[in-house]
Amino acid sequence: MPSDATALAQAILRGDISAGAAMEEALSAADRLSALGAVAWLDVTAGRAAAAEFDALAPDSPRREAAFAGVPTLAKDLGGPFAGLPLRLGSGMIEPMAAGESCLAAEFRRAGLLPFGLTTSPEFGLSLASEPAIGPIARNPLAPRLSPGGSSGGAAAAVAAGIVTIAHATDAGGSIRVPAACCGLVGLKPGRGSVVEGPDFGNHLGGIASEFAICRSVRDAARIFPVLSGAARAPRCFAVDPRPLRIGLLTETEPATDPLRRAAVELAAETLAAHGHRLTPIGWADIRAQAAASDRVFRALVTVNLAAFVTAAGLDPARAEPLTQRVIADGQATAATAFWQVLAEFPQVGHALSGLFDGVDVLLTPMLTGPPRPVGWLPVTETDTDRHFGALSGFAPLATLANVSGCPAITLPFGADADGLPLPLQMIAPIGAEPVLLALAALLEAEGRWSNPMGNAA
Repeated sequence: MPSDATALAQAILRGDISAGAAMEEALSAADRLSALGAVAWLDVTAGRAAAAEFDALAPDSPRREAAFAGVPTLAKDLGGPFAGLPLRLGSGMIEPMAAGESCLAAEFRRAGLLPFGLTTSPEFGLSLASEPAIGPIARNPLAPRLSPGGSSGGAAAAVAAGIVTIAHATDAGGSIRVPAACCGLVGLKPGRGSVVEGPDFGNHLGGIASEFAICRSVRDAARIFPVLSGAARAPRCFAVDPRPLRIGLLTETEPATDPLRRAAVELAAETLAAHGHRLTPIGWADIRAQAAASDRVFRALVTVNLAAFVTAAGLDPARAEPLTQRVIADGQATAATAFWQVLAEFPQVGHALSGLFDGVDVLLTPMLTGPPRPVGWLPVTETDTDRHFGALSGFAPLATLANVSGCPAITLPFGADADGLPLPLQMIAPIGAEPVLLALAALLEAEGRWSNPMGNAA
């Protein structure tokens, strides 16, 4: 399989490989690498049929010119549904749900992508590990004893292992960026309103959730972004400013980021400075209050939303995992006044961050405080929700900031540690500045400091 989705699409367009052959490679890899637990549900028949339909198109069909024409992909078992792929949301509470096509799924197909299955997600996306009790347990292809992260952990494992070159993912509190960071991939969380969503997922979790894709390369993210944003009805500012940018460098976190990952961020900053961009030091004190408020807003929205969903759907919480049961109970016990007080912090986070962006154009930070955690580090049997949510923020202390503020953010690897694990960084920019993030990420990627040890072939 070619190195990324762009290369595979170009090979299909040239006739070097058919969509049918690419699908067979993906299906074979899914079977051969099933122990990774990346794929939760597979439809071999539908995948082959979609590829055969594509290969039967006339040579001059406009569909052959799509960005990722004929490229196999996987959807996440959470988020806007893809028709024909029955969601369970990682939960034994849910019978497989046949749903209609979401707006985002339609845009994935318009990009030429051919979905043939669903990737593993934790129950209702509540974790930064992807180990639902109903199975499978997703493992990191770089080191199977480690987690690929969550909640898009199955998507990241599938892309890193080469089952597919690109996969649908969602991010409400780091769920695209954390798995991408764990697996040495590119994870863009679009800004609020930048990517088409709906009809039912558009305001999920009060607007903190975004849908996009986990990619093997920056060029793949840059290639699919215009497709997924093209139908979005939102203000945009897609021009890349040619002037030197002011890069706010933040290396201090609470808890502290380990020295290797902190050094990778500093090295990335030096690289950007060598290209003419100006560095401005940012201290944790400048962001601490906003990071803490973002974690509170994220937790409140997740717990109250889940309690409301379970009630509205008539689900039995006793069938849920112990952690989920406690989150539901927390949501049910949250008073309206307490919930409102937390929600009052929502706009203040965005306002404070916009003030920070008066002085810098992009914020460069660590993505994770340490290496990927072992499988089982966030057990579904946990009943202390304070400990669970504290572990999430301890691993990715600046993840929810982008979700609550609505700002776009991207992660990519910038080197490897002695164990061959990626050293990821994160960049956050004002709403509408996804092209700026993609341009800077491409510049850093060109340094060649990370190479997927799984290779290009599945």
